Amino acid sequence: MRKDFDDEKVPRPAPGDDAVVGVTRGGGAGYGATAREAAALAASMTQEERRAWLIRALAAERDDLPGQTLEPPDDPQGQRRLLRALLNVRPPWPADQRLLAVQDAYLRARLAERGGAVRADALPRTADGLALWRGDITLLEVDAIVNAANSGLLGCFAPNHGCIDNAIHTFAGIQLRLECASLVGARGGDEPAGRARITAGHNLPAAHVLHTVGPIVAGDGPTRRDEELLASCYGACLDLAAARGLRSVAFCCISTGEFRFPNALAARVAVDTVRGWLRRNPSDVEVTFDVFKPVDERLYRELLAGD
Repeated sequence: MRKDFDDEKVPRPAPGDDAVVGVTRGGGAGYGATAREAAALAASMTQEERRAWLIRALAAERDDLPGQTLEPPDDPQGQRRLLRALLNVRPPWPADQRLLAVQDAYLRARLAERGGAVRADALPRTADGLALWRGDITLLEVDAIVNAANSGLLGCFAPNHGCIDNAIHTFAGIQLRLECASLVGARGGDEPAGRARITAGHNLPAAHVLHTVGPIVAGDGPTRRDEELLASCYGACLDLAAARGLRSVAFCCISTGEFRFPNALAARVAVDTVRGWLRRNPSDVEVTFDVFKPVDERLYRELLAGD
């Protein structure tokens, strides 16, 4: 599936190259330019040039892509979708330093294009430190955002899929999947539901990502065990955040959507579990509930106002 970079812009790695480097957190090594050379390359490009360069570089890694996908589309939106798709399907291969530098510069500029980071500490809060925000969780500036992960823990590989796992990996960058792969390698097997893992946030405004696998609802509706596992997701994330000294956490709506947990019950479990944890563990942890759909905004607003 993979082939070495072999064009002039993305040269073939040299055996024994002393410029081989790993990703910042948890990933494998990659061949290529020194960090200074890579940073200079990224800085010399416009955002449009970075996008086109990344598309060609990611395509050049592979030998299973049809020829027509190697050249970027003419329109910026089409280019963004193609780049996202290539990032989504990229396995946790070692990454060339130039690839990471250009990607990082691109994602920093892309954050600004998307409206910039949103500071969670500026949001209005309830007396027990809870906030509600409707918007893209990948824009939130907090100590940690929560990712509703799948059991593989490597992110969503479906090109341009609408799930939160896909979005978080897209805007965190290649390094997140590499770090997740190191967690998977250390553990082996699928990640059980109801637990939590932590990684760096990489190119996200959030400093960290808490990964938790929620229950998948089957049959006629959630069972009592499903509710317990969902509550465990929230509790495990808060336990891990507290153990790492994190002061702010933003939760998505775990297990709703693709995992088919009813929105109203999921919101009730989320709010009750978080409030119960805060009562049992007096701390300065501020929790934000991030929602994307109007129905979830209404449900959470009612729950937060009702206590």
